[in-house]
Amino acid sequence: MNDLSAVLFDMDGTLLATEQYWDQALVELAGGWGGRVSAAALASTAGMDLDGAMAVVRRDVGVDRTPEQAVADAGQVIARVTELMAQSVTWQPGARELLLACLAAGVRTALVTTTDRPLVTLVLQHLRADLGAEPFEVTVCGDEVPARKPDPAPYRQAMAALDLQPADCVVVEDSLTGSSAGLAAGCRVLVVPQGQDLPAVPGLTQARTLVGTTPDTLAALPVPTRS
Repeated sequence: MNDLSAVLFDMDGTLLATEQYWDQALVELAGGWGGRVSAAALASTAGMDLDGAMAVVRRDVGVDRTPEQAVADAGQVIARVTELMAQSVTWQPGARELLLACLAAGVRTALVTTTDRPLVTLVLQHLRADLGAEPFEVTVCGDEVPARKPDPAPYRQAMAALDLQPADCVVVEDSLTGSSAGLAAGCRVLVVPQGQDLPAVPGLTQARTLVGTTPDTLAALPVPTRS
């Protein structure tokens, strides 16, 4: 079995069923333009930052927006997602149990998300209240990194904060964007794809759910062979 010192968790779609909030806000945004965004376009935005997701929606709907309008659109989406997250957040199946098992086993945890700090702060309030404990030793948000996923910078920043090497860590993700970031950072990656087809590549292990996943499961993930 390989060493496992830390698990680096993505948030939206991986730990929490919050991708649906972003999808809802994007659908409402497109509706305000008089259009309807396709399910395929929405699925392709998983793991993207907001600017990238809105660009996908604009192309899918077939509208152009000025830079000023795009800024207003982003504000509308963030306000709507904030409203939805303030009401509640829901764990993905098996995610709460895996996080608690890591904490109980002394495996260090980090949250590495493309979502900006203000929304993450709101989510963390929900998680602390539910778990009765601090869930993450380190949190890295999208507005705190030099480049967002799929760039490896967010995961490298988390590992630096933990003073760990890639071989010591496993990344848990749900998207091609996030998985690519984890692999580029040199980590083993467990991904539960949310409506995306992911390629089979060394270091990437795919699962249908986190239900039944334990720290031992993650420790046993194969280390990619470097040529």
